[in-house]
Amino acid sequence: MRAFLAIYKRELTAYFHSPVAYVVLVCFLAISGYFFYAGVSFYSLASLQVMQNPMMMELNLQTHLIAQMVSSAAVILLFGTPLLTMRLLAEEKKSGTIELLLSYPLGDASVVMGKFFAAWTVSAILVAATWLQLALLAPMTEMPWRTIMVSYGGLLLLCGAMVSFSLWTSSLTESQLVAAFLGFLALLLLWAVGWAAPLVQPSLGELLKGLSLGSHFQNFPKGLVDTTDLAYFVLFMGLFLFLSIRTLEAKRWKA
Repeated sequence: MRAFLAIYKRELTAYFHSPVAYVVLVCFLAISGYFFYAGVSFYSLASLQVMQNPMMMELNLQTHLIAQMVSSAAVILLFGTPLLTMRLLAEEKKSGTIELLLSYPLGDASVVMGKFFAAWTVSAILVAATWLQLALLAPMTEMPWRTIMVSYGGLLLLCGAMVSFSLWTSSLTESQLVAAFLGFLALLLLWAVGWAAPLVQPSLGELLKGLSLGSHFQNFPKGLVDTTDLAYFVLFMGLFLFLSIRTLEAKRWKA
């Protein structure tokens, strides 16, 4: 535990001593803020139309605004997460500090878990920053806080899954740019692979949906919790943290 905390504190401090976390935070808030503004504008216009014509569809704040906001944040994080994690192991390998790190009595699992939780903490800060948008909205309407908490819980699980995967891609190369590109490309594929389900055989379609990050995330913005989705994200994180540890162990044996 002491080794894990040492790595966690070291990596968390490093994030806020480099411009990467701040650049990602500003870009994330700017883009998510734009989508929030567009969503509120659309919702306000639709509300006026419903008032004028009661026969139109009934508007729901969670479905037509907050769920869209959470889903937009998830897509933006597909781009942001690989940027947050690209340096975690790739930079250590390129600079040669990985050998020094592995020479300490820390344990590969402590190194990987410390880096993982530091990056997950930073991504959680990004997610928490979007509560500023909810704070602006809360005085104007009754907020469905229970479904909002479920939505954000799912978003944090998705962040953990993306961080674990991007950490693994960072362990495969010495180039931060290659690590970020591989992480983004693979995460985008994992997010969208379920979209092909209607185009293939039913059995293959179910497999594609079972592998898809997007398919397992889509219930959370609706306020729905499925144990299958929870198990998927936990197993996803466990798998790629395990692969990261194995990659680090292979590096130790080569050294």
